Amino acid sequence: MDLEFRHLRYFLAVAETGHLTRAAEQLGIQQPPLSMQIRALEKRLGIELFHRRPRGMALTDGGKLFQIEARRMVDELATLTRRMAQVAQGERGKLKVGFTSSAAAHAFVPTALRAVRQRYPDVALELSEDNAADLTEALLDAKLNCALLRVPVSQPSALEFETLLREPVLLALPVDHRLAQLGNNSPAAVSLLDLRHESFILVRRPGAPGLYANFMKLCEELGFKPQVVAEVPRMMTNLNLVAAGAGISVVPASMQNAQRGAVIYIALRESQQLDAPLTLAWRKDELAGPTKTFVQLLRSIATQFQVRPQAEADQPTL
Repeated sequence: MDLEFRHLRYFLAVAETGHLTRAAEQLGIQQPPLSMQIRALEKRLGIELFHRRPRGMALTDGGKLFQIEARRMVDELATLTRRMAQVAQGERGKLKVGFTSSAAAHAFVPTALRAVRQRYPDVALELSEDNAADLTEALLDAKLNCALLRVPVSQPSALEFETLLREPVLLALPVDHRLAQLGNNSPAAVSLLDLRHESFILVRRPGAPGLYANFMKLCEELGFKPQVVAEVPRMMTNLNLVAAGAGISVVPASMQNAQRGAVIYIALRESQQLDAPLTLAWRKDELAGPTKTFVQLLRSIATQFQVRPQAEADQPTL
């Protein structure tokens, strides 16, 4: 007889009740088959586990030792089963999440990550930062489970992209720029047409579209080609160069607290045509476990952000 989990259950029931009939009732089986199973277990182990007495069953010394080990094995299997159920339900496991620097600047992202840690403490978050193109490639290579980015640079069929939120794009100017005075809490907005002779610094990965491509297309529709003096891989590098006076740029509104003393942010009249989405991406064949939990939670939090005033959304609470 091969030792099976049910044999441990049978043995423990008899050991704990001290009686075959009561153990059989507890297990929901007949007494004779239970007696046969206990005999077979003893034969398999080569040791008597019980003293048979007129009024019940008493453990032998060997039976007492076996009870300790049997209980440990049953408890460990119960723990393993419970943990696997938590994994299946998305409440336990590892989740690798990547994000772009501009996505992380939105108040939504730290709010969402904090919510995951608080509600699912057994989900281990592994975070990394990269540009949108490399995050997309990392998802395809299964190096990430999810990614938070702005405008996807490509949309492979194996991935799902979902826009969680949208926000306006602002003009970023060095503090000493001729138009900077418009940014002093003024409702004034600047048109891209007024900037056709300006020098732009833009975020771009060579060969990839995104906010860069949307900006260039809008300028073309307005009848001019912007003068791009620098293309950088990350939004913070972009703003550092703007702060240094190397040019101007366009950035998502949630970036407006960066380089606050050296950069002025002004509304664009064309903001309805050039907004900045916050996009969640994952592999289509992996919407299960912690990934599914993460996606569902972020959808819920995004709904809360959409119904709150912008000033309140900048200071999120759970």
